[in-house]
Parts: sequence; C-alpha cells; structure tokens
Amino acid sequence: MNSATALLQTAADAGCSVCFANPGTTEMPLVAALDNVTAIRPVLGLFEGVCTGAADGHARMTDRPALTLLHLGPGFANGSANLHNARRAFSPVVNLIGDHASWHVGADPPLASDIESLARPVSRWVTTSACADALPTDAARAIEASLTGERGVASLVLPVDLQIADGAQPARVALPSPAAASSDAILAAAQALREAERPMLLLGGRSLREKALVSAARIAAASGARLVGEVFPARHERGAGLPAPERLPYFPEQALEFLAPSDAIVLAGAAAPVAFFGYEGIPGELAPAGSLRTAFGPEHDASASLAALAEALDAPASVPPASAPLPEAPTGPLTSGTIGAALARALPEGAIVVDEAITSALPFFLQSSGAAPHALLALTGGAIGQGLPVAAGAAIARPDRKVVAFQADGSGAYTLQALWTMVREQLDVVVLLCSNRTYRILQIELGRANIAEPGPAARRLVNLDAPELDWCALARGFGLPAERTQRIGDSELLARALEIAFAEPGPHFIELVL
Repeated sequence: MNSATALLQTAADAGCSVCFANPGTTEMPLVAALDNVTAIRPVLGLFEGVCTGAADGHARMTDRPALTLLHLGPGFANGSANLHNARRAFSPVVNLIGDHASWHVGADPPLASDIESLARPVSRWVTTSACADALPTDAARAIEASLTGERGVASLVLPVDLQIADGAQPARVALPSPAAASSDAILAAAQALREAERPMLLLGGRSLREKALVSAARIAAASGARLVGEVFPARHERGAGLPAPERLPYFPEQALEFLAPSDAIVLAGAAAPVAFFGYEGIPGELAPAGSLRTAFGPEHDASASLAALAEALDAPASVPPASAPLPEAPTGPLTSGTIGAALARALPEGAIVVDEAITSALPFFLQSSGAAPHALLALTGGAIGQGLPVAAGAAIARPDRKVVAFQADGSGAYTLQALWTMVREQLDVVVLLCSNRTYRILQIELGRANIAEPGPAARRLVNLDAPELDWCALARGFGLPAERTQRIGDSELLARALEIAFAEPGPHFIELVL
C-alpha cells in the first residue's frame, strides 16, 4: 500500500466519507488512491471555493470531518474564503493540499508558494509531511485536531513524492468527544441568572440544536431569561414544536438597543456580541458594561452543559413550546416578505435551509417559527459565496432531507459553479435565487456612510445590471434541464413552483425577480 492509499484509509476508518476535490498534478497519487478506498466518495468541484464550502456544509450536518483535495498554494487560496466561514462555524474540515516533490521545491517552480503561511489564518492546525511513513499519522493528527476543542479547519500539506512511496499502513485516529462545562462554571451561570432582574441567555454553536434548545427553554422558564440566538448560526434547528429564540440583530444600533435592558447576558456557546464593522460613534462591543457571563464555550458539549444548567436552576422537567402560526398565503408581486411567507408555508419537514439571501433573508426567519421543523445554516463568517457550496455539501451529507439554497444574486455569482456539482451528483437541492440585480447591502452601507446620492462611479460598483445576469440560462448552462429552471415574479406562481420542486427529487432552480 502506498502512502496516499494509507492516508485515505486512515481517514475512512475515522468516519470521513467524502472528499470534495479540485486536484492538479501534485495530487494525482491521491486521486488514484480514491479508487482503492471506496468508502470515501469523490466529488468534483469546478472551483476550490465550491469544495471548501461544500466541506463546511457537510461537516455542519454530520459533525464529522469532510475532506478537501486542493492543488498547491494557489488552489488553497482560491478556497480560503469559505474556509474562513468554516472556521467561524467551528466546522471540522481537513484540507489535503498537494505540493511539489520535496526534491523540486528548491528550483522555485512557477506554482511554488508558502502554503503553510496561506493556510494558517483559516486553520487551527497546519503541518507539512516530512516523510512518506508519516502521511497516515499526519492525517490522523489532522482529523483529531479538527475535532478537538472548539473544532475547526486542519490543513495538511503533502509533497507529491511522499504520496507515492510504498510500504505505509493506515494509522489509528483517537476521536475526541467534547465534555460538559465545569460544575463551577455552571453554578456561576445559574447564580447570574437567578440574581439578574433582566437576564438573557445568548445561544451559539451547538446550543441551537434541538436537544440543547429544549434545555434552554427550561432555563428560561426557571429564570425568566430572554432566549436569543447569535446573528449568523452555523446550524439552528427551528420550526413547529421547537423553542424559538429571538435573533440578535445584525446592525449595531439595533443590537445595542436590543441588548441594553439586560443586566446579565450569559453566553452559552456564543461569542460576546460585537459589531460586524466599526462605525464612528458606535461602540464595537455591544453588550452593556459588566453584563457578560460565560456558561460554556464552543469547545464544550452544549447539550450536556445546558441540561446541567437547567438542573442547577431546578428548572421544570419540560416546557410546552410556544405555538407560532404560519403566515397567510402571499399574493401579488414578489417582495422579500412574500418570498419568506411562501417558503415558510411550503417547507417540507426536515428541510435544510442554507441562508445566503442577505437583505432578502430576514422576513423568512421571522415567519418560519411555525413552519415544519427544519435546520437553518447561515453565513457564519460573512465571506459571501458560501450559500450554493454549503447547500451542495449539506445535500450530500443528508440525502434524506430536502435542501433549499436561499440565495442572493450577488453572492451567488461568486460560486455559481456549485450548480454543476449539484447536477452531476443529482443533489436534492432547490435553489431560490433572489434577483434584485444589485449588491443591496452595499447600497444600504452607502447610506449608512452618509452618501445619500452616490455618483455614477459608485453606482456602477453596487449595481448588477447592464448587463443583467441571465440566471436561468446560467443554470441551464451548468446542466440543469430547462423544465427545472423558472423565472418568477409573482407570489402565487412561486407557491406553485415550490410545490412542484419539493415534490420532485433532484436539483431545481427558481429565479425570484424582485
């Protein structure tokens, strides 16, 4: 067995089941080894950002590492934006990055680069294998690192000459499991909630999963705490029958007002709330001074920690979930509100909604508390171009669940190659692309910067017209059958299109003209 095969067998034995790949010359031994290790499914992405985003989506839905196979430093750099999002989501992702033969690096060939320096900003662990025998062991260490502590991205650089050496054997991976928060931390959090007049429990990471949410609702019942979720959750399980935390507002002025009444904000797997950007005259740290307490961080077992906190508060054994009605059937031209209502009403049970609709997204969140139970995957790191790849990865992770890529047109254009992967792999994804032909969020930010009347140069940098993107033609160009692509501007037509798309397996594409 050569080192490439031993490495992949190590990964397969540890539960890695898919490799999202955009390989090149220095990865050919690993490409060939995938024929020997059939437990790992190879999935081709036409751009590295598709591979890294798909690995993130897969990891969010399985809690297991997904592999990527990337070509040297430039290939890794192409995928780094979605690795930034994966890092912020604490997604276990293991990057396998081919490098030049160790004896050729000194010649400084055109594709040579400092791969480790490129990888460190988005990785919690980076190593270059030094000898052929080390490849399986290094792979085991990468997998362990991706699952240890906060979890995250591990990057392993593999010189091509080491991949082809014979005589290697798979290594054993020690799979860690997170522990609950310490009893001292739980008791301190319970005391803070008891003593506060207006407590808040701010949920993040795995605290927004179903079992953890049930415990959070018990805590709220016992303490009177306001339940709030982070702005952009990695995975938030929502819908009828589940507790429905409020969502921390995105814009800092709104967040400051939202948080101001709270005299104790207990962090449960969430980071301290800060503004996404710094604005003159607005504090970057949003919580009231002295209000923050930490019950546990993303490195802990959220479900066990919240259950312990509920017990420390002598919380009731169960809390009836608040019922939320579905919105009325929308009519008339499409708006972000009517789109949100139509999607909330049509969503099938168990759906996975990948939200990168940007300015069109909030109405759906507000209207979907009473929708069929579903998971919401959001733009954790703010680097746009995540939505379509994450949807592809989530669909591969959970082929038993319908996936909705709720997508803005500007961000969708970053990684539209993911449509090809959806078609090739016949993934059960419904793409709802909100087409307002602008970077609407940038228009808002121009106004926030007191630029009420931007000039022609500024307008050219925030508008996506002249020419308009023909999204249905683009989808068909990537292989989607014509009858599975639609351009819709009417709410009643959207309701019918969703009914059809959710009833049929395989990818569908619906452009929503706003």
